[in-house]
Amino acid sequence: MKNISSIKNQELEVALQKKIDLKTKPLGALGDLEHLAFKIGCIQNTENPKIANPTIVVFAGDHGIAKKGEVNPFPQEVTAQMVYNFVNGGAAINVFTKTNDINLKVVDAGVNHNFENNLNIVDAKVGFGTKNYQEESAMTIEQCQDAFSKAENIIHKTHSEGCNTIGFGEMGISNTSSASLLMAYFMNKPVTECVGSGTGLNSEGINKKSTILSDVYKKYKPQTPKDALSIFGGFEIAMLCGAILKAAELKMIIVIDGFIVSSALLVAQAINKNVLDYCIFAHNSNEQGHQKMLEFLNAKPLLSLGLRLGEGTGAALAIPLLKASVDFLNNMASFESAGVSNEIEKN
Repeated sequence: MKNISSIKNQELEVALQKKIDLKTKPLGALGDLEHLAFKIGCIQNTENPKIANPTIVVFAGDHGIAKKGEVNPFPQEVTAQMVYNFVNGGAAINVFTKTNDINLKVVDAGVNHNFENNLNIVDAKVGFGTKNYQEESAMTIEQCQDAFSKAENIIHKTHSEGCNTIGFGEMGISNTSSASLLMAYFMNKPVTECVGSGTGLNSEGINKKSTILSDVYKKYKPQTPKDALSIFGGFEIAMLCGAILKAAELKMIIVIDGFIVSSALLVAQAINKNVLDYCIFAHNSNEQGHQKMLEFLNAKPLLSLGLRLGEGTGAALAIPLLKASVDFLNNMASFESAGVSNEIEKN
């Protein structure tokens, strides 16, 4: 998992840029699609990249703090109910993956519910929800490592099925609280600057959530990235972190969704900075901390649609742009092949 190489290759970069510039268009006329094609080519180490069997993996887990209902307008039971909705094809992520011909995998990372064995769910349960970090660490280091190992196996299997482009989503009532605490730790910001409305808190609810999470944050002194993840994270966030690192090791294109997935990326890049080379940022979430995360990660998202749903919905909407970028790079005529006069080569 630690063997994540940088994608820097100066010779390839020059060749890719030349190929992009000599397409039948003014220089830079395809805007961000050109940058996207360039990055995908660098990730795949080729002038002829491709998007193969794109897949969204949604990790679901429950959080101990949700049982009290102090930071979440929806009860904990909604996590399991939404997993059933995923399985039955009724959620937004089902619609968008179907629209855009993307594979979907749903993973039980740690939902506080026993799912029937015959459901189309990947069983990777670490536990029946985390502990309440108001009282103790959300999980043990051993549970965190278990989450990493199970996530690595899922990504390895997905890659072996011919997938080279993977997006991530999540479901877990109160997981914006975990993400806010992780953001505060890894970005060294006050908790109050990291807390948002989550699934719909009003201003009074946000203030209460900020106070509760600020008190939680003061209780702990994490020494390593995995310490912080074990104390504050959910099982689904731990799996997201492990999955991101494994996907980068396998040189996959990683499509980062919104606030929760980005919080997992904060942990992953603290473990290995090279992971960022493989990440493409789908969208700018409407959860207030996400813009700050993107700035910290020096990331430019592809979309800004006011989304704050999670589930990997932003990633599913962005993947068609990845397909378009490699298609223009591979299939658009060059000035030479089209017999079009080219001022670039004259100069």
